[in-house]
Amino acid sequence: MRFRRNARLDPSQVEDYRGASGGSGRPGAVPITLGGGGLIGAIVLVAFLLLGGGGGGVGDLGALTGQTVGPGTASTDLQAECRTGADANERDDCRIVAVVNSVQAYWAKTVRNYEPARTRFFTDSIQTGCGAATSAVGPFYCPGDRYVYIDLGFFEDLQSQLGARGGPLAEAYVLAHEYGHHVQNLTGALGRASRDTGPQGGQVRLELQADCYAGLWVGHALDTGFVEDITRQDIADALDAAASVGDDRIQGRAGGQVRPESWTHGSAEQRKAWFIRGVEGSGPPNCDTFRGRV
Repeated sequence: MRFRRNARLDPSQVEDYRGASGGSGRPGAVPITLGGGGLIGAIVLVAFLLLGGGGGGVGDLGALTGQTVGPGTASTDLQAECRTGADANERDDCRIVAVVNSVQAYWAKTVRNYEPARTRFFTDSIQTGCGAATSAVGPFYCPGDRYVYIDLGFFEDLQSQLGARGGPLAEAYVLAHEYGHHVQNLTGALGRASRDTGPQGGQVRLELQADCYAGLWVGHALDTGFVEDITRQDIADALDAAASVGDDRIQGRAGGQVRPESWTHGSAEQRKAWFIRGVEGSGPPNCDTFRGRV
């Protein structure tokens, strides 16, 4: 995946809190995650499911309240360093800025009265509108403050602990999935979806729709003015990433029994299928995961 060299980036859509500390968490809305969170986080998640906790990747971070974490003061480096698509082709963090810009440009044209959401980079832990979060939960969207949160170290975990190949579009898929949850929040889908688990449950349907929304962006990325080229290999890398965070893959890698009744994000095959449906789709109606079987 390459970006148009002369594309003007808007780094104000991303806040950089890497290395910051201070403050304390407070309980709030429930965060919506990709479902990875590193293998250690996955083991904790699976153990939680096996003990009957439910919730899956939609975990309540309020339990972390009281830890000494927080955003502190945002860095201004991104504002100075991430100005054009050429910067995005050279720097990893600028590439994420460009992805966020492109994803939101697509949704601004697609969803009436779309309200942008910012992304926050952090290291180790951060205070959010959903409580105090650590890197172990993986990337997530917090409907309480309408921010997407990510420790960029997750991309290393995606490869080393979750078995994905990685690559620029694989990383972009992660962000686009979380912005899919933002769209669901704006349209009311987050509030309407049931929280039952299992391959056909409401939580899985919600996550598969976010995967499909990520695919929609990929299929229309060149039209946003930021992305210059997406190759078949890029698509293959994104599909591989989607599969690596399938509930069956995560449970298997954690060494436990694969238990479909506990799934909250969908199997590897479900996630790949809905991502492709989005890539090939023309718009949100192609991503209706709440009718029929998924």
